[in-house]
Amino acid sequence: MTTHFTSVAELAERMARTASRLKKRAEIAEAISAVRADVDPISIEKPIEMGHPGDVGLFCLYLAGLPFAEADARKLSAGGALLTKALLAVSGASDAELTAAYRRHGDIGAAGFDLYTAHAVAGDGTLALSDVAEAFAGMATAKTTAIRAALVEGLLRRATPLEAKYLLKLMLGDMRIGVKQSLVEEAIAVAAGVAVAAVRHAVMLEADLGAAAERAFAGTLGDARMRLFHPLGFMLASPVDTPEEAIARFTKEISTEDTEVSQGDTGVQAFLEDKYDGMRAQIHCGARDQHGRVAIYSRNREDITESYPELVEAFSAVEEELIFDGEILGWDFAAGLALPFAVLGQRIGRKRVGDEWRQKIPVIFMAFDLMFAGGELILPLPLRERRNRLEAVVETLVDRTRAPLLEPRQPKAQGSMFDTEEYVGERLPRLMISPSRLVQSAEEIERAYADARARANEGVMLKAAGSAYQPGRRGLAWVKLKRELATLDVVITGAEYGHGKRAGLLSDYTFAVRNAAGELENVGKAYSGVTDAEISELTEFLKAHTLQDQGHFRTVEPLVILEVAFNNVMRSDRHASGFALRFPRIVRIRTDKPLAEIDTVERVEEIYQSQVDKPVES
Repeated sequence: MTTHFTSVAELAERMARTASRLKKRAEIAEAISAVRADVDPISIEKPIEMGHPGDVGLFCLYLAGLPFAEADARKLSAGGALLTKALLAVSGASDAELTAAYRRHGDIGAAGFDLYTAHAVAGDGTLALSDVAEAFAGMATAKTTAIRAALVEGLLRRATPLEAKYLLKLMLGDMRIGVKQSLVEEAIAVAAGVAVAAVRHAVMLEADLGAAAERAFAGTLGDARMRLFHPLGFMLASPVDTPEEAIARFTKEISTEDTEVSQGDTGVQAFLEDKYDGMRAQIHCGARDQHGRVAIYSRNREDITESYPELVEAFSAVEEELIFDGEILGWDFAAGLALPFAVLGQRIGRKRVGDEWRQKIPVIFMAFDLMFAGGELILPLPLRERRNRLEAVVETLVDRTRAPLLEPRQPKAQGSMFDTEEYVGERLPRLMISPSRLVQSAEEIERAYADARARANEGVMLKAAGSAYQPGRRGLAWVKLKRELATLDVVITGAEYGHGKRAGLLSDYTFAVRNAAGELENVGKAYSGVTDAEISELTEFLKAHTLQDQGHFRTVEPLVILEVAFNNVMRSDRHASGFALRFPRIVRIRTDKPLAEIDTVERVEEIYQSQVDKPVES
């Protein structure tokens, strides 16, 4: 039998109204079993291929909000503008109606449901999962926006209001139903009667939830094999405020499962490294069947390979299959120090990086862990063993992973028999290893922290020597010590509506400080740190004190004072003050402080100049 998309939409709608994780898991497992029971027996015998899952695989992917498997490089390239245009064309609604519906929900899918209902758009109810997969495949290969838009419209015209709601959410990659991939993995295990650890291991190896679902029922989870060129989850660190807290974290008696520390460890036994303020990244290289291919993934699992061509050039020489975890840093080769993040930030997000940027902001990869080597994932090994293997690998590669400052040129000579590259200037080392040493006392950590800050790094990392690498986990095995700068008292000058559960609420606040003439100049924007109750109160207050309503954004009277914390201060043309706060978060609402006592641009400048990691200014 054919499984229709309405099965995904109806289950998703129920999941959005269900709070209990156990109830969600049970209902998803039941739905997966029902899909499996309806599958054509002939299709069950087909081999499991990435990018070609059957109905069970598609059902699991779509419920988890994934148009394609994680290892599948295809993209829908369907942004909000394209989807809203298609929604208006199919529903016959006006721009004003769409704006009002979006304002109510903060979600284009829910807005689409309202418009379909209001304009009696019914659809034919025959949209199959395979139809959606075929349209998605077409969108990923469409050569023009017009072709892609026609495919979206084709889907929406066949969709019922509820199907349209979740098609739009799925295409935007944001289902908002409280169902993460991990929950779907658990439900697959329940439905297939297998261990959830086996399902998760297959997903980690192949980065394909759909294939793992098919394997779970076929009894072939053990046949899953690691593929390079899909991002693994990154292990994360928990913050601590003092060296003493770090020591207490490592010596506290808690279960091995919580700390990921082997039971043979005694005392602190922690590796200490500088915490660099760069871009966390994972490098995959050395594939035997794809010689010279290199892939670089960011912490949020985006493919950022194109942005760092010199790292691609350097790691393309690697001949052993490897996955490194580390940090991309802007690097001052003369001083042997990392450049401030404010400098590296100018390169982040650039798709094409030519000689100007390569020369202005050179980059290196600072490796601090090894995830895959010798044809196997080595994540379960204790850190001390992974570190030994990392040091051995880097020692063999450090002289080979080099790339010139400028882009390699093809020779201009006519009639050359050989397609050789002409390198411009000296080849510079692009692979480095983060210095690491064992520490056992708070005094050692305090001294190391001071030294790290003197080197203009953020702070220090401490990692339990016996810890396994836990992808996606933020446990107690890794901790980071970095101290915040002084807070600032600022005033709200603008507010905009939030999304999801904050739809209809003014929850994102632009704020300012005073300049020398007493005028207000914006310095940042924050949305975290206030409670739901405070957001509701602020929404009513700011609506009543709006100076200019621009729809999604309101300019408001400068009456609400906030205390904000932040990681650092950067120079920026984005705000009138000439500065921007990095990662600002609201500490509290200062009802005790008048506007005349907020901080000044001069104070922001003082904090900026006090930073040891500020960019060198001419």
